Amino acid sequence: MTETLQELTSEHFDSGATTTLIERVDAPRAHFSLLDDMIVERGDKSDWNLLHDLHYKAENLPIGPRFWKLTLYGETIGVLVTANPKGLLKERHIAFPKLKPDGNDTRFTNTRRYNFINGNFRVISRFVVDTMYRGIGCGYRMMNLVSRMEGNTYMEIQSSMSKFNLFGQKAGFSFVRPLNAAKYEQGLKFFRAHFEASPQDFEAILAELEAKPEIERELLLQKCKDFYYRHSALEKTGNNRDKGQGRVDAMSARTVIKSLQQIVLASPMYGVWKNPDAGRDIPDRLPLTAFDNQAPNAPFLFTGGFIPGDASVPRILH
Repeated sequence: MTETLQELTSEHFDSGATTTLIERVDAPRAHFSLLDDMIVERGDKSDWNLLHDLHYKAENLPIGPRFWKLTLYGETIGVLVTANPKGLLKERHIAFPKLKPDGNDTRFTNTRRYNFINGNFRVISRFVVDTMYRGIGCGYRMMNLVSRMEGNTYMEIQSSMSKFNLFGQKAGFSFVRPLNAAKYEQGLKFFRAHFEASPQDFEAILAELEAKPEIERELLLQKCKDFYYRHSALEKTGNNRDKGQGRVDAMSARTVIKSLQQIVLASPMYGVWKNPDAGRDIPDRLPLTAFDNQAPNAPFLFTGGFIPGDASVPRILH
């Protein structure tokens, strides 16, 4: 056999019978192969408990949470939590000026406003992806699909990270110009009156507080608690309405300073996404790559992608 091959020359081949095809992609895109096996579906609080330590707001959950998870071969690798929207939000009033109170509101108009907001809005409140799967396009794809699957007309997000990571923009969200916190000026005056450290330096402020004599430290800590409770709407609404003062009194120094910085220095970007699929039935279980079937703000294309809930290994039905 070897001798036969050695005897073959170019005369034995018909060059016209073979063709070489070269394909040049004008705009090549990297593709992470495991994306094809990732599934977005409904989750529960146990999924949040699994990954919540990776989120900076790990201590509590918002009002009216709904849980969505991203799985890979049955393992939860991402969790998104949606919640009830706030009734009043200055950034929303920029995007939706007709929802802004004008000073002539009555009980009827206030009730109608809240009913409209609760009936048409949800907000992405918590979102975390396992560190092993960051930077490959999971985040914005999941955000977009969950926003469709929730079924509301509008999905909101308030995120400081959106200044540095464009996952919201890639998911199709539109953002208003970030604003200073409502208590920004008052908070800076408070910090400057009681601390030498920069208001944004958490560890330096805490070290300065701990270095004071015990009586002076406890007095200053109480002033911090009083300022926070006086200016925090969070401690006076919802489930905290009747126990907010007790919660604040029980806070540690670290928690108080962190909460103070949050209401004074936080400047999250407000984004909103209008659902082109509002009123349509979208499956509760979709492959992550279903995001790529249409533009982020275009109606969902049903090109397969339905996954049976009892499937042990993800498979797509066509």
